[in-house]
Amino acid sequence: MTPDEYCQQKAAASGSSFYYSFLFLPPERRRAITALYAFCREVDDVVDETLDPQLAQTKLAWWRKELAAVYDGAPQHPVGKALQPMVQQFKLPQEHLSEVIDGMEMDLTQSRYLDFKGLSLYCHRVAGVVGLLAAEIFGYSNRQTQKYAHELGLAFQLTNIIRDVGEDAGRGRIYLPVEELQRFNVTAREITDRKHSDNFRALMEFQIDRAEQHYEQAMALLPKEDRKSQRAGLVMAAIYRTLLREIRADGCQVLTHRTSLGPIRKLWIAWRTAVRA
Repeated sequence: MTPDEYCQQKAAASGSSFYYSFLFLPPERRRAITALYAFCREVDDVVDETLDPQLAQTKLAWWRKELAAVYDGAPQHPVGKALQPMVQQFKLPQEHLSEVIDGMEMDLTQSRYLDFKGLSLYCHRVAGVVGLLAAEIFGYSNRQTQKYAHELGLAFQLTNIIRDVGEDAGRGRIYLPVEELQRFNVTAREITDRKHSDNFRALMEFQIDRAEQHYEQAMALLPKEDRKSQRAGLVMAAIYRTLLREIRADGCQVLTHRTSLGPIRKLWIAWRTAVRA
């Protein structure tokens, strides 16, 4: 298996909606974004699948060394080997990729966030900078597109948090800010015990509304001249916003099951959005 094939398999096996947004990219840009996605997936898996926090720290430290090797031209891992020519071709800043690891590392030391400001730092690291990297790969002519890409990355992460409340609670993590739990009279114990209530639904409606605001802000920031080059992000946004509507229509039952869209529906949304972009 070549490094590119490894990354392709990593992306396809995850079942992520991002995979469908890659399908409409030119081959070289698709290779680059797939390698970037595989990198994010690898470091995220370290945190999610390693039960011992100390071992997870050790593995993340290894990835920091591997990232340095990517920029020095001597990576060892298939993902590093696939990423190495892409960071040169698309001028991807090493500090952005390092921030992704910083964000994943936060999961090892922090399982609660007091307010949205604190959560925003996490979202910036694990998703906002990924949006900036993706924008470089997709290409743009107006630098304002970077602001759009960062805002869109935040919207994606907020959507992930909404979708995965129950799954994350099973790992001992609650990303919903403590201040907002208190405002809606929802306790952390109710979330870990998967107790749905009217208060919890109101809390999640609030989260969905905020995520939608970030999508709207992102779309308002996207310059017209870069809309076509950034259509992979627009495809992803269309899929994720459909997911948010499904969660809302289902009464925000995110504590007990994970709402998802089927592959055919994702492909249809992707094709329709790409054609219109």
